[in-house]
Amino acid sequence: MKICMVGTGYVGLVTGACLADFGMDVVCVDKDESKIAALQSGRIPIYEPGLEAIVAKNERAGRLRFTTDLKSAIEQCLAIFIAVGTPPKADGSPDLTFVRQVAESIALHMNGYKAVVTKSTVPTGTGRMIEQIIREKNGKHEFSIVSNPEFLREGSAVSDFLRPDRIVIGASDQRAVEVMQEIYNPLYLIETPFVITDVASAELIKYASNGFLAVKISFINEIARLCELMGADVHDVARGMGLDKRIGGKFLHPGPGFGGSCFPKDTSAAADLARQHGYTFRIIEATMEVNAETKARMIEKIEAAAGPLRGKTAALLGLSFKPETDDIRESPAISVLKDLLSAGAAVRAFDPAAIENTRAIAGDVHYATDAYDCAAGADFVVIATEWNEFRALDIDRLSRVMKARTMIDLRNVYDPKVMKDAGWTYAGVGRG
Repeated sequence: MKICMVGTGYVGLVTGACLADFGMDVVCVDKDESKIAALQSGRIPIYEPGLEAIVAKNERAGRLRFTTDLKSAIEQCLAIFIAVGTPPKADGSPDLTFVRQVAESIALHMNGYKAVVTKSTVPTGTGRMIEQIIREKNGKHEFSIVSNPEFLREGSAVSDFLRPDRIVIGASDQRAVEVMQEIYNPLYLIETPFVITDVASAELIKYASNGFLAVKISFINEIARLCELMGADVHDVARGMGLDKRIGGKFLHPGPGFGGSCFPKDTSAAADLARQHGYTFRIIEATMEVNAETKARMIEKIEAAAGPLRGKTAALLGLSFKPETDDIRESPAISVLKDLLSAGAAVRAFDPAAIENTRAIAGDVHYATDAYDCAAGADFVVIATEWNEFRALDIDRLSRVMKARTMIDLRNVYDPKVMKDAGWTYAGVGRG
């Protein structure tokens, strides 16, 4: 089957490459000529483990192509996936400008039946909007509207796509369902659960899923705060909670708050969607408030451990919002970086992948070559992102290059007792 993937951002590129790996004939389209030229020459614009290899493999096999020619791609393909950005507007609602533009292009260039598949994260009702646009501008050809939300975690997106928890298909007719089942047949053969529903329900499943996970993160961060006030250990509390099969241990890891391209945007969009229907989504509203407060109080935690920050040098380990990605969007580590600078500290920073992205937005920061270079001459070290290479640092070597043995571990990577026994002033999150 021939598939057109409109948008070569994070979702579009991973989805297009993985569908090509399923044996589909995929053409990825983007209006950014420089991005398409880079992809055609084998340069991947995002950091995602395994993506470069799967793109190269399927390009060599002739199943994956990149172009700026949207008209030709629409005409040649049966399924048109919309995977463009839906960035948040000032009021928190998603900007659907790019989605509308793609819908208009499909209406203009479709030359027969098409399954129009929304892969972008969009509010409930977007499918109806796309259908209306196409019907108004092209009444000659049949088409179907499909919602096929993505559940890709940055850092493990390729494996998430190839071995998903479920496939959600929201379709307006049986013909569209059959097209989608053919596309995802390799996953059906390995008994991946398929959720077949209507378009509106499929659109809401994505917001409901991310909203619930965000609630879980904010909840454990609130518990961590209680642990600090009461002298309890959040690791023990979280483990005791997570062993209950009704709760589960995933996303019960306290830290400096959630970030990235999904949770902040999707919780805000879910709250806005509820407001549009005259309802206040109180749990989501509270989740966003807790997350903002959690990010803000990290600088207080650093000051409590390191003392007044003006004139001191901070070693900041981690800049991306999570390990195995270069994404710094809404990153708690970037919030910490900005707060350190505002407090008058000099900052030395290191991240295995996100330095270039940070350099484009940050001020007077020294970017180090590794963790030990980062700590050289520092008064204290802050672990803001739990990259694997930060989990087993040579603590003795670290102490030899620093001015003082002070660590603020915002990801609870290290054991407080071990650190204190080694002579360190140590502060974690919710560690009593």
